[in-house]
Amino acid sequence: MSRSLTVLAVDDEVPALDEVAYLLSRHADIGEVIRAGDATSALRELNHRRIDAVFLDINMPGLSGIELAGVLAHYAQRPAVVFVTAHEDKAVAAFDLGAVDYLLKPIREDRLDEAIRRVVTSRPADAPTERDDVDSDVVPAELAGVTHLIPRDTISWVEAEGDYARLHSASGAHLVRIPLSTLENRWGEHGFQRVHRSYLVALPFVTGLRTADGAVLVRLRENGASPAVELPVSRRQARELRDRVVRTPMRSLRPGGGSDE
Repeated sequence: MSRSLTVLAVDDEVPALDEVAYLLSRHADIGEVIRAGDATSALRELNHRRIDAVFLDINMPGLSGIELAGVLAHYAQRPAVVFVTAHEDKAVAAFDLGAVDYLLKPIREDRLDEAIRRVVTSRPADAPTERDDVDSDVVPAELAGVTHLIPRDTISWVEAEGDYARLHSASGAHLVRIPLSTLENRWGEHGFQRVHRSYLVALPFVTGLRTADGAVLVRLRENGASPAVELPVSRRQARELRDRVVRTPMRSLRPGGGSDE
């Protein structure tokens, strides 16, 4: 028997959100219904847990449902998208984004049943792991009420701040609610290396290692709005970092770069 679905209902109008969440919770194929009142809250949920399908309103303040679906298109293992709206005129755009169904408000239970059937049949035979489900080439980050999409390959280093992480990228520093340990697990195969309990670095941006007063430091080159920096390397991580830096053909070393040790 297949696993029950975990679904996310997204609508900025509370009565509409209550209705779709209630109808979804009654369905036999759905095990958990998560609610979000806007696209930014939805992105936080999508980055922190495995979600099989998103039932998504189109007209929302800030990031619209269509724009959110566009963000999901970048996910390595994206959830199925079902649009739930009072407007018929967005159907073509919705299906262009790969939506599995398009429900009109008020929702009829028979149409909801059909949408859930389409979600179930659209799932791959081998259900993705949680790690695959949250891996993505872009990271949504909120700044002053605006959601920015940060390409992973523009991030040179990451700094732990409690349960959050600060991404230092070509466009500047962005705080996301993702623990550094999660990013370490997700991004290790994409050229990132944990060098310290507080730091994760992208190997292509490393220009060298040096020793100062018995401590090992890793140098990272300037990256757009992020200046060149030196970060401490724990003794436990130093050998693995040296080995990976030597093996990384992508890194762009500036004149005088390389290991100083």
